[in-house]
Amino acid sequence: MATATAPGKVILVGEHAVVYGRPAIAAPVWQCVATAVVQASTPGSGISISAVDIGRRFSLQEADADEPLGVVVRLAMAHLGVQEPPDLHIELYSDIPIAGGLGSGAALSTALVRALFAYFGRIAEPAVVSAIVYESERFYHGAPSGIDNTVIAFGQPIWFIKGKAAEPFWPGAPLTLVIADSGVRSPTKETVGAVRHLWEQETARCEAIFDAIAGLAQEARQAMEQGDWRRLGQIFDANQTLLEALSVSSPTLERLIEGARRAGALGAKLSGGGRGGNIIALVEPERVEGVSAALKEAGAQRILVTRIERRSHSPLLR
Repeated sequence: MATATAPGKVILVGEHAVVYGRPAIAAPVWQCVATAVVQASTPGSGISISAVDIGRRFSLQEADADEPLGVVVRLAMAHLGVQEPPDLHIELYSDIPIAGGLGSGAALSTALVRALFAYFGRIAEPAVVSAIVYESERFYHGAPSGIDNTVIAFGQPIWFIKGKAAEPFWPGAPLTLVIADSGVRSPTKETVGAVRHLWEQETARCEAIFDAIAGLAQEARQAMEQGDWRRLGQIFDANQTLLEALSVSSPTLERLIEGARRAGALGAKLSGGGRGGNIIALVEPERVEGVSAALKEAGAQRILVTRIERRSHSPLLR
């Protein structure tokens, strides 16, 4: 038997613009994880997959070619050089909200790939895991940038530009985020499609917004490496204004963002596709409790607090 985990993720700066070749910064969230368990099954039974939290149970032999989890298993087996499908039972669990901007699909797939590699006694290098998981992301998101699978596979903050090698890096000092779930499910595929439609109608305006977001991403990386959290908070606020201009915010998200700011957050913005899902607030440690309470009062359905800091290793396997 082999077990592996993978974290959720948040995009700190650059969502949507990243689809159009601009840089973005994302970080893992280890306070919510997906878990995969692979174990031998009855001889002749083939490969069965049970994804408890999304209500999916199927055999690989009967899965359609575009079944995302089936795609992941087939690609992982091919990479491992497994010619004949073994008899396996795969259980998948996750406490990452679906369609909430925390990378639930990519985390499930990442845990699955790592567990399969571990079962066959192989090390799953992050770049290999990311490439396999990206193929499944196409079915979840339509035209994904690749940022979700990359940050989750690497398990640390990354500087990401579509089509280029990711640059993992660490902040110059620990930073604390309060993540608030709006309770509104919003599939990324839909918001990415909406921005695509807007871009087709107003190309010049959207390109200018993407350029402005790219500039903020550059400033955000510098602020993170210097541990300048006041500046990073200002960048969060500026990025939120630009996301509103792309019509991916919502009154629900803005109510949460305003609640966090009023409670003393250094900055706050939506994270991910928008129109629902989560907002992130950058806070000083002593203000976590107050900001969390304000977010609950503003309607947050769930609160996560994550601390992003240098690790000697990432707890990818257990």
